[in-house]
Amino acid sequence: MAEKFHFHINDSTSSHLKPPFACSSQLSHVNSEAFDHHYNSGDVVPIYANKAFPYPNLGDDFPFCSQDAKARVDKMLNENHLVLTPYKFEFLEDKQFELLCKKTFSKTYVSKLRSVIEDGYRMLLYHEDMPIWALVGTVDMDHRDKTIKTEYFLYNHYDFEFVYHNDTVIDVIVLVDSSYMVNVTEDVEADVEFTYSVRWFVTQDPYDKRMKTYINYSNVPPHNFAVGYSIANSSFTILILIVCLLIFYIRVLRKDISKYACDVEEAEMADNQEHTGWKNIHGDVFRFPKYKSLFAAAIGSGTQLLVIMIAILILGVTDVCQLYLPRVFMNVLASIYALTCVISGYTSTSFYHQLEGTRWTGNLLLTVGLYLGPLFLTFVVNNTVAVLYGSTTALPSGETVKLSLFWILLALLLFILGAFFGKKKVLDFQAPCRTTKCPKEVPKLHWYRGVLPQMALAGFLPFSVIILQIYDILNAVSGYKIYTSYDSMLIMLFLILIMTALVSVVMTYFQLSAEDHEWWWRSFLCGGSTGLYVFAYSIYYSLHLTEMNDLTQTMFFFGYMACLGYGIFLALGTVGFYASLMFVRYLYASIKCD
Repeated sequence: MAEKFHFHINDSTSSHLKPPFACSSQLSHVNSEAFDHHYNSGDVVPIYANKAFPYPNLGDDFPFCSQDAKARVDKMLNENHLVLTPYKFEFLEDKQFELLCKKTFSKTYVSKLRSVIEDGYRMLLYHEDMPIWALVGTVDMDHRDKTIKTEYFLYNHYDFEFVYHNDTVIDVIVLVDSSYMVNVTEDVEADVEFTYSVRWFVTQDPYDKRMKTYINYSNVPPHNFAVGYSIANSSFTILILIVCLLIFYIRVLRKDISKYACDVEEAEMADNQEHTGWKNIHGDVFRFPKYKSLFAAAIGSGTQLLVIMIAILILGVTDVCQLYLPRVFMNVLASIYALTCVISGYTSTSFYHQLEGTRWTGNLLLTVGLYLGPLFLTFVVNNTVAVLYGSTTALPSGETVKLSLFWILLALLLFILGAFFGKKKVLDFQAPCRTTKCPKEVPKLHWYRGVLPQMALAGFLPFSVIILQIYDILNAVSGYKIYTSYDSMLIMLFLILIMTALVSVVMTYFQLSAEDHEWWWRSFLCGGSTGLYVFAYSIYYSLHLTEMNDLTQTMFFFGYMACLGYGIFLALGTVGFYASLMFVRYLYASIKCD
């Protein structure tokens, strides 16, 4: 019985690195004839295999047949290391049971194949930068021999169905048939012949519309219900949190505010202070934080990254750019980052001015390097490792210099422009309470009121909101699917922003109630702690759901996942601080201070 796998493919991007402002659906021009998506009758239609990140390698064999040593070197901003497969697909030419190769597998290799089949591994192919998945084998639990618990079968024949329109390939479908399998249950030497068939079918669907049919396809089970359930569950959690905060405000906080908003006897105030310790620190609560240059830089970088997240998701929802193509996504991401540097410069400089900072040069350098520095360092390290290992994931040195100079100069120019306007058009920091000259000593607190326990608690709820989306992103990074759930991710982003703001406000109130007035950094750290959860989950994902087995894979995965977690930390930390600042201003503006 045949089993069908629907593969979706799409237009290739250029064989040369696109400029950072490429955001068009027409990114399919290719200079090399080997990668041109327009074919004449008899032209070879190339299919490539992903040989490295992030799949475990079975050796130098493409599913079990020697690969061509030719590799694509034009995937400048993508981590895939592609090699040409031994399949020979000629445009419009049908084939029946064409011999791919003959292989003799040793006992050790058969055992390895069995573990791969049991884990559900798939070979990952590419046509014009789009992934194609195919099962390596299957596990049979229903067989005649009752003495054997499980049997393992290796597929040794694939039926490829190419769908074309005029001179372009629109779709690729692969069929596997249970009649063509090799039993690899026992550790014995096996002689295997690998074959394939090809058929061509015409369609009237135009080339530029072919992705619409397959945009929601993934190599993991459909989970629309799970996404809907996650959104509903997150919304319900936020609703409960809001209701709890409203009840607390009505029963406790509003009563305290009403007492402090009017003149009361000194004795009455003294009696109430032990219950509401936050009133005692009104002269310190707006005292500027330590390391205010670093704090302003973090706020500026976090604001920029938050804008980038929203912009990417809006572009994904509106389908303005083909973000499902890896290089288009990277080019758009690099472009938006460069353009939004004006936001980072303006926000950081403006806020640093409000904090009465004077070392402008140091603040500018700190803001520029706070996120870009670790990101660039990660890129340099990963690129160096890729060069040492001879991987095509490495950027050529010439391209690296040109790309870096163009991008850095553009980003730096916009950043300086933003900083200029930030310094010229700012207001003084608005504080409803006068700050005393001598700060109060922060009382010694219980361990559970420390920074790390509160960060762990504050980050858990927001992370629970997006864990399913993070799983989808990691699946896309790992090649198991193409990420297209931008609409649900946009909804989840707004939910996590609300959740982060609410949790940060709660944590800040508890801190103020303990008469700890150093809430500035604490609110930022608690808000951003979700990013640490994201990185921790990526470690779990890599250990239990993938088998990366070389240094290049490990460096790329953990390096860029660390940058992702760090970026989320800065963005949500900024949200947590601003939410806490609004709450603190409202709280202390509502009372009468001496």
